[in-house]
Amino acid sequence: MLNLLLANWVVPVAVAAVILLLIIILVACCVGTYNKFVRMRNTCEEAWATIDVYLKKRYDLIPNLVETVKGFAKHESQTLENVIAARNAAMTATAPKDKIAAENALTGTLRSLFAVAEAYPQLQANANFLDLQNQLKLIESELANARKYYNATVRQINTKMQSFPSNLIAKCMKLEKFDYYEIEEAEKQNVSVRF
Repeated sequence: MLNLLLANWVVPVAVAAVILLLIIILVACCVGTYNKFVRMRNTCEEAWATIDVYLKKRYDLIPNLVETVKGFAKHESQTLENVIAARNAAMTATAPKDKIAAENALTGTLRSLFAVAEAYPQLQANANFLDLQNQLKLIESELANARKYYNATVRQINTKMQSFPSNLIAKCMKLEKFDYYEIEEAEKQNVSVRF
């Protein structure tokens, strides 16, 4: 009789233990996935902040560059005004999508500024202009690397958010797809060279 009583008691306890173990594993997986998303989101935000640091350096450099060009190319005021307006628009943009669009516009106006500068040989020989131009090239290179890193972190979190079963946790966290830092279609076109 004791054996029968023990047998009836052991089976339900074993089943309950297995169910409890499965629940613990499920909760641990959910917590682990949640924490992974937090780390990935923070990495994306850090990468974006790094881009902001390089953009700030670029914004600080542009007025000096414009003033240097202004001294040599007085009748190119429209180009200089466009550069300053694009800089101001880029500085005030806050949302990543708006910031990316404003930065692409600023890059275009900087190209036109350098095209104007090429028409003035004395400006091309000016040490201050050459130094500012080299600083801007260095910042642009650092920005390109920061953008690549940001896009890599965005790819990782977006992939995780779209994969099952982590997409269920992402929905619970109300995570939305991160935007890549992309250039505009006009920037992707080949440059035509004519002789």
